[in-house]
Amino acid sequence: MKKITAIVREDRFAMVKNALLDIGYPGMTVTEVKGHGHQKGITEQWRGRTFKSDFTRKMQMEIVVMDKDVEKIMECIVKETKTGNIGDGKIFISPIENIIRIRTGEKGEKAI
Repeated sequence: MKKITAIVREDRFAMVKNALLDIGYPGMTVTEVKGHGHQKGITEQWRGRTFKSDFTRKMQMEIVVMDKDVEKIMECIVKETKTGNIGDGKIFISPIENIIRIRTGEKGEKAI
């Protein structure tokens, strides 16, 4: 099993969520986050003044899937979020040793 953590643009989140639902993955944990990568924030203009924003707002999605589904999920996320511009986001893949569904006591892939 793997945990896919994707940090994506706020304006692309709904498209990713709907695309994942369409391919059969409705479950995820979502967190609103702020951060920056190599670009170290963005510069914006408002009413003729320039402002530097060190941290940009993003959505972080966490999805636990079986190993065989990782590639399909990653492709879906990239397809829905890629603009080709700085700040499109990142995807991290981590191994999951075990899962326990608290309500039923199910373990492993049955608990996904």
